[in-house]
Amino acid sequence: MIFILTLFMSTMISVSSYTWLGTWMGLEINLLSFIPLLKMKNNPYSSESSIKYFLVQALASSIFLFSIIMIMMTKNLISDNLNINQFLMMMINSSLLMKMGAAPFHFWFPEIIEGMNWINSLILLTWQKIAPMMLLSYTIKYSNYIILIIMMSTLIGSIGGLNQTSLRKIMAYSSINHLGWMLSSLLNTEMIWMIYFIMYSFISFTLIYNLNNFKIYYLKQMYSFMNKNLLIKFSLMLNLLSLGGLPPFLGFFPKWMLIQYLSNNYMYLLFFMIMMTLITLFFYLRIMYTSLIMSHNELNFNILMNINSKMNILMLISLFISINGLILCTILFNLN
Repeated sequence: MIFILTLFMSTMISVSSYTWLGTWMGLEINLLSFIPLLKMKNNPYSSESSIKYFLVQALASSIFLFSIIMIMMTKNLISDNLNINQFLMMMINSSLLMKMGAAPFHFWFPEIIEGMNWINSLILLTWQKIAPMMLLSYTIKYSNYIILIIMMSTLIGSIGGLNQTSLRKIMAYSSINHLGWMLSSLLNTEMIWMIYFIMYSFISFTLIYNLNNFKIYYLKQMYSFMNKNLLIKFSLMLNLLSLGGLPPFLGFFPKWMLIQYLSNNYMYLLFFMIMMTLITLFFYLRIMYTSLIMSHNELNFNILMNINSKMNILMLISLFISINGLILCTILFNLN
């Protein structure tokens, strides 16, 4: 509880700080709070994940601190060179993109998430992105560098998940694809980013909450899941389509808003992002196909929890909101 509390507080420190040095301090506290959470007794990969996470985040923090010091030095000079400032801003953006795992700085992300449990994976996919994204919103502007990052994130996030059998890696590559959409939302307004992030976090929480309850980590474990509770399983499959942004589910609502804004200025970028999102929908459909059509019980391991009725009701309510959220939002909008 102490580490979780400091994890949340460090993000608040980074977001609410008035100086760049204060934001760096908050990021460092966040790093040192998250590493003890990664260490688990029953997982042999947790030590490897914590060391990899520490090395990557320490490298990104050192680049971030170096860029801050260089900006402070150049501001004191009489002859301020604009090109130097643009280069330093690019370094700051690169360090923050490395911290959140956006492409092409994404190589650590799927490897580290494979050694975590579902709860730590949820924290890494959602909460750990708040501070870097908010800091990036202070420095981001329309440039060829940011457009390239957005296109690479959507491309790698969609293609990288095609040949994966681990659900945690599939969620990691899906998160990289969603990062491209979130970065493009920062080019317009922070309000769209907030709506996108909140809805993405809710859908991810609903999915991971169910996968954690049934102890499902790989695709082959989805086979035996069918025989247990078909209603929850079918709702879970529809929730995957909601995460992919397919109408009429809740996940389409923030993408719908973003498409309206991007269609005015960034038409070519919007077309590329939509095409890449269709690829992510393909491997979501592949998960649905393998788990609904195929069914057998010959597994290397078959760990399924017996959940009580209250957890069952909570899962169904969250899945219902995720699936029918777009319809509810449309009704509320028309009433106003």
